[in-house]
Amino acid sequence: MKLVLQRVARASVSVNGNIVGKVSQGLLILFGAEKQDHNDKATYLADKALSLRIFPDTQGKMNLSCLDISGEVLVVSQFTLAGDCTKGRRPGFDKAAPSQEAEALYRHFVEQVSASGLTVATGEFGADMQVELVNDGPVTFILER
Repeated sequence: MKLVLQRVARASVSVNGNIVGKVSQGLLILFGAEKQDHNDKATYLADKALSLRIFPDTQGKMNLSCLDISGEVLVVSQFTLAGDCTKGRRPGFDKAAPSQEAEALYRHFVEQVSASGLTVATGEFGADMQVELVNDGPVTFILER
């Protein structure tokens, strides 16, 4: 399972020109599921993402988490995070979880993030989406488990 966390001032995701999810200050989380992933990984990474201290305190140091600042969270499924670019010029997706399994893991991850009480928005699993964001910092991290 791979996540790309981006600290954002704002972010939105659209499908067919219609905004389906948007947030203000907080996190944009791109979510990719791989074969062998399970709910325990999703639960762990949801907690890790929300607890990671990547927001500035009053001295400007990364000392606060998304939970600490009551940030908002936009979670977008991104199949291509499971891509393998080590051979040739075309990514391979053999490591990607099958669609039904990936969707179940994505939904579990979103449930775990939502259980935090923060405002949570999502994209549309499996759709062709357009994501817009203002990356604050820029601050971006990759989490894997």
